[in-house]
Amino acid sequence: MLNRVRSAVAHLVSSGGAPPSRPKSPDLPNATSAPPAAPPQAPRSPPARAGSGGAAPARTVEARASFSRPTFLQLSPGGLRRADDHAGRAVQSPPDTGRHLPWSTGYAEVINAGKSRHNEDQACCEVVYVEGRRSVSGAPREPSRGQGLCFYYWGLFDGHAGGGAAEMASRLLHRHIREQLKDLVEILQDPLPPPLCLPSTPGAPGSSDSSQLVGPQSCWSSQKEVTHESLVVGAIENAFQLMDEQMARERRGHQVEGGCCALVVVYLLGKVYVANAGDSRAIIVRNGEIIPMSREFTPETERQRLQLLGFLKPELLGGEFTHLEFPRRVQPKELGQRMLYRDQNMTGWAYKKIELEDLRFPLVCGEGKKVRVYDLTQYEHCPDDVLVLGTDGLWDVTSDCEVAATVDRVLSAYEPNDPSRYTALAQALVLGARGTPRDRGWRLPNNKLGSGDDISVFVIPLGGPGSYS
Repeated sequence: MLNRVRSAVAHLVSSGGAPPSRPKSPDLPNATSAPPAAPPQAPRSPPARAGSGGAAPARTVEARASFSRPTFLQLSPGGLRRADDHAGRAVQSPPDTGRHLPWSTGYAEVINAGKSRHNEDQACCEVVYVEGRRSVSGAPREPSRGQGLCFYYWGLFDGHAGGGAAEMASRLLHRHIREQLKDLVEILQDPLPPPLCLPSTPGAPGSSDSSQLVGPQSCWSSQKEVTHESLVVGAIENAFQLMDEQMARERRGHQVEGGCCALVVVYLLGKVYVANAGDSRAIIVRNGEIIPMSREFTPETERQRLQLLGFLKPELLGGEFTHLEFPRRVQPKELGQRMLYRDQNMTGWAYKKIELEDLRFPLVCGEGKKVRVYDLTQYEHCPDDVLVLGTDGLWDVTSDCEVAATVDRVLSAYEPNDPSRYTALAQALVLGARGTPRDRGWRLPNNKLGSGDDISVFVIPLGGPGSYS
């Protein structure tokens, strides 16, 4: 058996190919049809309009109409024009109307210095309600808002080669996360460990002739420990994958522009989950200490690389192995049930319906790096402890230590119970990275070039007014 494993790995490492198509999930939100039910939200800021002069070419009108900014900025048409001005590069923040973002979150953004026609960053800040889809017993849930969960959500999306993908992700990624969490509502509320398998749904097929797929049980290690935390990680990872697949479909069918990086924060049941795909970054500044909460995109672990190759070239597995990973060996009697698994793009866990090919021997079963998780209940936070999210426009010219110094300088100038302090901090970070206009472009105080990229920053307080408590 070990020789067959080594042989399969050797073939995989030296091979590649195009990924096979995946069936569309029935729970995917559709950007071109009515979205699933969600908490009411205001419409996005209206698109900027062309000037009142002569008729503009159709292409110009379409480009202007495609420009929009996050809903919570509440920009008027005039505000949108100022936000789209490369020469002035005015910093944009939510208006000080007494209504604040969740947790009194601060936000600021500025357009690039001519790198692209419009600001290709997008941002989203939502409170999302999740209603359970089924109970652990497998029976459908009776609708009851008291049995659901709420999660807080922040997202930064840095568009590349156009803003279409970033705008799409800002509208839909949190809905994908909600869909992935629907089956976990009761499980996450239960202090007992997550069940390894969920009961099969009515009418699910039973076991069939699977003897040819069952290998020696002695090769399987002991059952892996799966936590509630890793289920949330798996749900977020699956949502990222489904969002990526939806973007690919929309790009082909509706000419969605470019791609995007995504930096997402989810607060659920006392813990903060930070997921990053791309070169944006998140750090916690707590009592002057810097805690990295994301990692810029790097090659995946060896486990994930081999799983990916197994997914790309299944014929190299010889019909004996599966590229999927399960907490323990799957049994024939579990066909049709839903068991915990993870694939090549996951470090957390999720549930899938067991099929015949899942009885094959697993190619790999190692551990990988997880989405960064921070347990807020383990620390006493003061109002100056914050989580800072920024697109690469911030980090290209600003270090973690410089951000921490700005946190200390700005917040110390405000009363601890002043909710506007976090927006002031976000503005200071954006202004510090943008610089000031001089004869040779935008310059920092040390005369080095400031960031010519779009810059977007969230500042999320971890203690004090608007905190998780």
